[in-house]
Amino acid sequence: MKDLRRYLVLKYIQYLVLSSSYAVSTLLGLLGSLYTIIILRSAKVSSKSTVVLISSLAKADLLVSVSIVSEVVVWTFGVGTSSTAFTSALLQNLLTANTHISCLLLSCVAFEAYLITFFPTESRHLRTVKNARLTSRIVWMLVIAECALFQTDDLLKASSTSAPTRSPCVLLFHFSSMAAALLRSLSYFLGILLRIVNVYIYYKIFFSMSNR
Repeated sequence: MKDLRRYLVLKYIQYLVLSSSYAVSTLLGLLGSLYTIIILRSAKVSSKSTVVLISSLAKADLLVSVSIVSEVVVWTFGVGTSSTAFTSALLQNLLTANTHISCLLLSCVAFEAYLITFFPTESRHLRTVKNARLTSRIVWMLVIAECALFQTDDLLKASSTSAPTRSPCVLLFHFSSMAAALLRSLSYFLGILLRIVNVYIYYKIFFSMSNR
């Protein structure tokens, strides 16, 4: 559990403290996720709701791995200009999806820690493995839908120059563009809100444990 706590601290720094991703933090995050996945396969680790959330958090870094490997392949073999634009947008959207999944799951872990600290008995029926798995699935599905919308918007922007002015796709383009812009704005403000909420939760937990 000490290793898992260190991993959570690393992820909090990577996603909720640093303003943007850096090569060093990304590499450490990938190594930490790989190590965590290996640990969670051990029979010594009991299946708890927090462990389920941490497992899903570690698996989110697979998106980063896919993005890095794909970028290396594109750079090595080279592709056409249109394919490069599509691939670049896809890789960026995968990184965005990884960030959003990680932030949401870290916030779920923080909320669970809050419940354990202040409402251990009352919240026992909520802190189950089943609910943790359901929460993880919902987070993944929402972020994947977001990623699909962003990718559709990027694809339509890339093909808008060659599309006729009166094409039916123009309406789809405007709708997709507005929806993606709104979602990006909401994601930005939600990210700020999650940072504030996480700081408040651990502030409360720290002083509660200090008083004890």
